Amino acid sequence: MNEPIHVAITRKIKPGCEAEFQAALKDFFTTSFGHAGVQGASMLVPPPGSPSPEFGILRTFANERERDAFYASPMFKTWEDRIRPLTEGEPVHRQLTGLEAWFRSPQSPPPLWKMAIATYLGVVPVIMGLSLTLGPLVRSWNFVLNNLVFNACVVLLLTWVVMPLITRVLNPWLHSKQTK
Repeated sequence: MNEPIHVAITRKIKPGCEAEFQAALKDFFTTSFGHAGVQGASMLVPPPGSPSPEFGILRTFANERERDAFYASPMFKTWEDRIRPLTEGEPVHRQLTGLEAWFRSPQSPPPLWKMAIATYLGVVPVIMGLSLTLGPLVRSWNFVLNNLVFNACVVLLLTWVVMPLITRVLNPWLHSKQTK
């Protein structure tokens, strides 16, 4: 596939090493954008006063090949060596898919009400279109089978066609600062 890949990484930071980790991560972000396939990166810090030692890193890559090349690169290995003394345990990597990935960007996430409107703008035409095209074909089927097939088509179209298009078109509005 040649779709952008979104990865969430969670790391536990040793007590007292939080500021050093943040500074090292900011430096690494700057360096990592030199890798051709890196399209975005964000740091998520625990809320003020939180006892949580977990920091999050969100990364966007051009595709799976670029993601794999980045994590196999000497630059990434050097980064891992640099922060190993600041962290506890191994990082947890999770590829984001579905709704959580539709609204992923290097900026802060859009407000929930904007995500809801964008999703609505994707769901309505998909359901209307499928009701007119697929609906007559499956209407006479068993209720459960009809719904399983219809809803699978809705999810597939939203995930791989409609929501990537909607979030690309609405990106300036989704991330505008005036309406937050």
